[in-house]
Amino acid sequence: MAVAKPSIELCKGSNGLEKVVLKEARGSSIEVYLYGAHVTSWKNDHGEELLFVSSKALFKPPKGIRGGIPICFPQVGGLANFEQHGFARTRVWTIDQNPPPLQESNSYRASVDLILRPSEGDFKFWPHSFEFRLRVALTPGGDIILVSRIRNTNKDGKPFTFTFAFHTYFSVSDICEVRVEGLETIDYFDNLKGKERCTEQADALTFESEVDKTYVSTPNKIAIIDHEKKRTYVMWKEGIPDAVVWNPWDKKAKAIAHFGDDEYKHMLCVEPAVIEDPLPLKPGEEWTGRLHISAVPSSYCSGQLDPKRVLYG
Repeated sequence: MAVAKPSIELCKGSNGLEKVVLKEARGSSIEVYLYGAHVTSWKNDHGEELLFVSSKALFKPPKGIRGGIPICFPQVGGLANFEQHGFARTRVWTIDQNPPPLQESNSYRASVDLILRPSEGDFKFWPHSFEFRLRVALTPGGDIILVSRIRNTNKDGKPFTFTFAFHTYFSVSDICEVRVEGLETIDYFDNLKGKERCTEQADALTFESEVDKTYVSTPNKIAIIDHEKKRTYVMWKEGIPDAVVWNPWDKKAKAIAHFGDDEYKHMLCVEPAVIEDPLPLKPGEEWTGRLHISAVPSSYCSGQLDPKRVLYG
């Protein structure tokens, strides 16, 4: 009997766009499109989809893909002369055949390295030269790992600053049955109230209306508990200080392009981000940000779940 092995396949996806499919021996998988370096699927060993992608998502440039994990760079949100959330998510990346080594030793074999450099047209949006390398990896246990490396390659000696986010859309059973832990007592900007600065008072975040908050200087671990599915997403991040929590709810959902009117019920964005303090890079300097997400079964009782103990204990 042949033993299944990890596999990496470059193939055609929706509308003929190229994508890379990573598969692990136990059955978990990831799909990442070269358009936007956009992860559009992450499935566990049972073939269950863990990311939300709208049924109305367009896989058609120059529009961004609604759902999955868009890359926001060189800015988060909309600014004058910029595309919404930057241009990295609407550019075609290339496979990096000889990426510089990462510092950590790699225990995973299913991974792909992508790279983006600016085109001449990008300089009118952002007049800086850069290299953005992204590694997307699937661990033997079915976890997803994303490593972003951004280097200033300006020849004119000029530094630049940027903001960034892994705009992660999680698939949830029912937004009303979800809670987020790890952001208690953390300061946030309420984007629905003119970016008013507040402090989170709740023991855990729960959802019963539109939410758009930017939490600053957050812990490296955040847990998203889906009671109905008895599933917990555990996020570990490094080098990415902030986190956005977003759900548009019913009225806003109807106004969003490429998004179903009722789909807000089945998604939640918890986005590791660099927003409050834009990151500066001098020529030759490089920034690295890492995100590691696990999806673990959990019968959650308040205060009893330690995600790391579930994973490793």
